Amino acid sequence: MIPGTVAHTLMMMNGIWHDHIELFDLMGNPLPYDDFSGTPGAAPFDNLVYIHFDGETYLQTNVTFAGRPLHVRSFSGKIIDGVLVFDRLGPQAPEHIGVSGGYGILIYAPRQVDEAWQRYNEPDYIRILSPGVRTRTTILYRHGMAVRTLTAHGTLLSPVANQRVSWDPRGAEGAVHNIRSSTQVFAAQPTSTG
Repeated sequence: MIPGTVAHTLMMMNGIWHDHIELFDLMGNPLPYDDFSGTPGAAPFDNLVYIHFDGETYLQTNVTFAGRPLHVRSFSGKIIDGVLVFDRLGPQAPEHIGVSGGYGILIYAPRQVDEAWQRYNEPDYIRILSPGVRTRTTILYRHGMAVRTLTAHGTLLSPVANQRVSWDPRGAEGAVHNIRSSTQVFAAQPTSTG
């Protein structure tokens, strides 16, 4: 694989990561609670992040293990024409893609901004700082307005994600990746007829 391409960077991310996640208002003040995301909750918090990429198919499962109750979210995608194209994330979800920002840098963002992105948009900027160390920073837009940022500091626990870590809150046995998650954040809210 060519260094700096989407596929090359995804190969660098293979494995099990510990992400420590902090939330901030737009001025940079820490937020103790996130009211705006698709999974509201306290902050900071910690996730296990299982990533498997075989050169074509991408699988990721996030498992909250500290700071919030257990929550599991799985998603997937495929490399198409050199770009990571995510499977749809839920009802009325637009197309998410992963593109390269250079060596060790990925950006997960909309391919095209449409009405659903006005309801919810959270582009991710992922940077591999050194082997086994990465950051992920996002800015969340709700109803077209920026509302908060998030930064995850990731440390690689294992270069392969073929089994759960012994302290995974789901238990050490079982599949690493769950059934793909579905979110409602992109769906238009039904209007009242009353």
